[in-house]
Amino acid sequence: MTKITTSLSTAALFGGGYNNNNNNSNKIRFFTFFIRFLLVQCYCTSTTLCMSTSPPSVGLSQQQHSILPPPSTPPPPPVVYTIAGSDSGGGAGIQADLHAMHSMGVHGCSAITCLTAQSSTGVTGVHSPPTEFLRLQLDTLVKDMPPRAIKIGMLGSKELAMQVGSFLKDLMDQYNHTSHDVEKLAVVERPFVVLDPVMISTSGHKLIQEDAKAAIVEWVFPYVDIVTPNKFEAEELLNRSLTSFEDIERGAKDILDMGVKSVLIKGGHALGEQQQQQQQQEEEGDMYAQDYFLSKEPPLDKDGKERICDGCRGVWLRSDRYDSIHTHGTGCTLSSVIASALAIGHQQRSLVAVGGESSSIGGTGAARSIYMTDACVLAKAYITAGVARGVPIGQGPGPVVHTSFPSQKEYFPSIVLDPRTRRQDMEGFLKMKRMTTQSILPTKDSGDKGELFLGKLLPIVDSVDWMERLVELEEITDIQLRIKGETDESKILDLVQKCQNICERHGTRLWINDFWKAAVKAKCFGVHMGQEDLARCADEGGLEAIKSNGLALGISTHSYAELATALGIKPSYISLGPIFGTKSKNVAFDPQGLETVRKWRDLIGPDIPLVAIGGINDAERTKQVKCAGADCVAVIGAVQKDDIATSVKLLEEAMS
Repeated sequence: MTKITTSLSTAALFGGGYNNNNNNSNKIRFFTFFIRFLLVQCYCTSTTLCMSTSPPSVGLSQQQHSILPPPSTPPPPPVVYTIAGSDSGGGAGIQADLHAMHSMGVHGCSAITCLTAQSSTGVTGVHSPPTEFLRLQLDTLVKDMPPRAIKIGMLGSKELAMQVGSFLKDLMDQYNHTSHDVEKLAVVERPFVVLDPVMISTSGHKLIQEDAKAAIVEWVFPYVDIVTPNKFEAEELLNRSLTSFEDIERGAKDILDMGVKSVLIKGGHALGEQQQQQQQQEEEGDMYAQDYFLSKEPPLDKDGKERICDGCRGVWLRSDRYDSIHTHGTGCTLSSVIASALAIGHQQRSLVAVGGESSSIGGTGAARSIYMTDACVLAKAYITAGVARGVPIGQGPGPVVHTSFPSQKEYFPSIVLDPRTRRQDMEGFLKMKRMTTQSILPTKDSGDKGELFLGKLLPIVDSVDWMERLVELEEITDIQLRIKGETDESKILDLVQKCQNICERHGTRLWINDFWKAAVKAKCFGVHMGQEDLARCADEGGLEAIKSNGLALGISTHSYAELATALGIKPSYISLGPIFGTKSKNVAFDPQGLETVRKWRDLIGPDIPLVAIGGINDAERTKQVKCAGADCVAVIGAVQKDDIATSVKLLEEAMS
């Protein structure tokens, strides 16, 4: 299948307005029957999780879900609402929303704004119930199943927008004023709100009136965590055209000024590209979809250090695009996956807040670290897979296919520093191969940079003494220097140069943690960077300096957004951690566990080695991470023992 756009949303026509020929009582009787039917269907299909999630859902009173289940009881899935229209063809609206939510492993609940009579070939009718009935649906749900996240779709009238805005205000006020006892309640965050502003179809047709748009901005925007317009909808909100990458970035800032916290503008692949440029890209096979994410939220780091994936910097997401007309419901689906992913992270952080860092219920560090950029990354992966697999159901365009929690490399997006960069211009760093059972063992020869294999063990040391002891061993082909507490650049360079001289004498490859300038000057083999140092290095032009000097680059990852960042840079290896609990350094992320190692192995693909780090302190754990998919283990305490030769031998055998 040829590649083309996956970014633009295809909006189903969920028009607003009233049918004044029918009285309200008849409408309510009909609608009540319809809602009951949908809720039964939703309950029957939303009983399994595709990944481990954690504690009870957020409540509005201390009587609801006030006590955590015992550790042996599987936690219920997080609850996500969809407030949207019904597509009788099943491709968009609440039908697509509930499909996506079920696929992501959350429990979807629906409050319907309107009914449409439509199929894959078009819309033949619209029925809008009284707005009071929409509020009744929401109030009924929230008393029993409070949401972790809320997805909002088509609001075709001013009255609908005002009703939804009023509900959100009451919900947030009640949440803010509720006295939560953290010893009993699994609550650390208010529910996330995701808005898909269905205003303009992908073909450019306007779907709502001006007063409805104004009401959405006035009544709904103040409570929205992320709004997800396509290019046409962004232009409608801004009342101007967006014709370049710079236009998109400025437009995103202006949308934030309207009151939302974050914005994802979909369809960046069509921006700033003249027809001739598009044709050339298609001929060269350089076709991808790009979306732009921007947020008011500060960096997650408590000291304010930025990562490349932090929304406050502005983030361009890129994935392959597929030549398919079967894209019905992409906008609905994308926003629902964002809401589902946010709900998963919301629930699992609640577990940590209530049960403590050692709590045995729940998921992994990566799942607990799902914030806004991570959710956008996962949603883009889900949509790309769904469009790639699209098939016709009726006579018209088919819907996006609903798959599962993203797990395949070919659909996982990357974060790019410059949206103008073409694929053929994105040269990666020094390429290293994964060790396999068929591989020739690496030799201690740092001079040959032809075909390079990353060693199975990567000891991390902070002193010359340990460096000298470890390089004597034949099993150690790579070693990393982590310098602690030193800020004097001249002293750092002296230490790096001394260690490089030691490694050169023994044919061992030296990796320097974070201090890339010293590594370049001392002509070390490679640099390893965490995400905050990576962002600072990129801002200073350090990535080009590392690459042009022929140094290898390893990058730490802990979350889905950080993985997308690493994939966009194309490093020599990608590390994941901490796999198990560790006391070797103060880490901001929860243990990942072996399941995340398996996920990372699938998402990275076969071309980049995966290094596991954190809490791997013996041969048994080493063997476990090897079986889960790690190509190399980075170890600290496991090798710094009296009988160092025996310790290293046992670890090397566990990796064989």
